Amino acid sequence: MKTALVYSTFREGYRIDQIRSTMTVGDLICFLEQFDDEMPVYMDFDNGYTYGSFDEHRFGETDIGEEEDF
Repeated sequence: MKTALVYSTFREGYRIDQIRSTMTVGDLICFLEQFDDEMPVYMDFDNGYTYGSFDEHRFGETDIGEEEDF
C-alpha cells in the first residue's frame, strides 16, 4: 500500500500578523525527518474535498517586519 503525507490546511487570517504561531524551517525539517524520503506530500483543503501539491517554485520569502511586532 502506498502512503502519502497530507497537510490539512485552513485559513487562519488575512495577514501574517494575524497568525499566532507557525513552525520554523528548522522545526519543519526536524518533523519531516521521521518520514521516508520518497513519501509524496500533499495539502488538503476543505476537509479533503480538494488537494494541492508542494513545489519548490511556489516558495518565496517575504518581509514580516520586526520581531516585536509579533
